[in-house]
Amino acid sequence: MGILKEIVYRLRSEYTTEKLIKMGLKVGKNFSRLNGVILDPSHCWLLEIGDNVTIAPRVHILCHDASTKGFLNYTKIGRVTIGNNVFIGAESVILPNTKIGNNVIIGANSTVTKDIPDGVVVAGNPARVICTIEEYLQKQTAQMETCPVYDEGYTLRADITEEKKQEQKEALKDSWGYVD
Repeated sequence: MGILKEIVYRLRSEYTTEKLIKMGLKVGKNFSRLNGVILDPSHCWLLEIGDNVTIAPRVHILCHDASTKGFLNYTKIGRVTIGNNVFIGAESVILPNTKIGNNVIIGANSTVTKDIPDGVVVAGNPARVICTIEEYLQKQTAQMETCPVYDEGYTLRADITEEKKQEQKEALKDSWGYVD
């Protein structure tokens, strides 16, 4: 299966995580890289990712900035360090020379242009601190008291039935929900 995966990635002009690790990428335990994530292959040895990190679809993490190449004949490069227990939302961009602390959530479609401290939720372009992780989790926990909460039976992992799909769809017409 590894060879087939490598071929598929090559056809898409992408690199597997395993290939990037061989090229110098550092990755901790429980790393989850979803579809379309680009981990700068041209300078992947400048990227270090901690434990328990999830990178949502179509995130780009760059360790180089070629904007200076045409003018100065040099490309800017910089390290990117991602701490432990980090979630990076879909279609976000992490620029070179940035550090993301531990226990951080980066909202979808954010652009990280500077260091992010520990224990915060950031979003926007450029990404700005919205609140602390503690405040965010308290708010979500409170919402779970009034919003629908579903067990694993309501996921593809557990072969959700058509009836449950329709039930969930109807219940979420005007509300958030939470699923295990």
